[in-house]
Amino acid sequence: MLTHYIQANTNGRLHPASEPSITPLNRGFLYGDAIYEVWRTYGGVIFAWDEHWDRLRASAGALHLPLEQTKEEVLVELRRTVAEYRVHVPDAGELYIRLQITRGAGAIGLDVALADKTNFIILVQPCPELSLEKLNQGLRLSVAKSLRRNPAESLDPAWKTGNYLNNLLCLREAKDRGADDVVILNRDGDVTEASVSNIGFVRGGRLMTPPLSAGILGGITRKLILGGIAKAAGFAADEVRIRPAEFPAMEECFLMSTTKDLVPVCEIDGIRFAVGQNTATNRLKAAFANAARAYAEAHPELAA
Repeated sequence: MLTHYIQANTNGRLHPASEPSITPLNRGFLYGDAIYEVWRTYGGVIFAWDEHWDRLRASAGALHLPLEQTKEEVLVELRRTVAEYRVHVPDAGELYIRLQITRGAGAIGLDVALADKTNFIILVQPCPELSLEKLNQGLRLSVAKSLRRNPAESLDPAWKTGNYLNNLLCLREAKDRGADDVVILNRDGDVTEASVSNIGFVRGGRLMTPPLSAGILGGITRKLILGGIAKAAGFAADEVRIRPAEFPAMEECFLMSTTKDLVPVCEIDGIRFAVGQNTATNRLKAAFANAARAYAEAHPELAA
């Protein structure tokens, strides 16, 4: 049940998200045969537009899923959806914008040749915000014990697809132990990521995050931090293999995602990490906010 208004756009038709809009034969519904991306706004500007679009195209290529709309056409539809959302929620702040593309509908069966044509759905809602308490105190994580991250050889986590059962079930386990989020390991026992966020650590003044080869989504926030924001904040950043046995040696831990940028972690299964104003995580979060503000000022053409 929706607790707030969400605007939808199904193949160009604007409607409330509470209104059904696809056939039950849609392959995204039946098989998770879909890809998606989520953008957010900073200062009313769609952030990291090119980076997310490039990842969407890479996911489409991996699934052999044709993109019917051009980049420019998709931007027009995103703006139409945002404009309609603001009609219903005129005082909305920063927004969450999700684009999902499915292979379409057709006769029941796994063969992709049964699909008719790709469909798109855009969803717009407020960008989710953590409470000040969580931001100040940090999140509590727990390592998944019963499941591991699905390996790249089976279903590559680098593809942002409509199939999230692996993440969902790992998160369920961690939630059952009272945690806010989960740490998922790969088959070798290395840390990969959280349920919908990349994970990072601080040790000896250096930032560390698992490499893409561990089997993770190539997060845009992670990419931007490694690509220069960490350096701007005065930190070196490395991609390194990390195991749970190393957690006690880590000084700080944080999550990285598009909607929440950086979020401090206070503990993983009872192992405590520093949180608060004078942490490297807070300095990095401030540097990211500066970069997002500069991006918004430099890209008025992406105002939504």
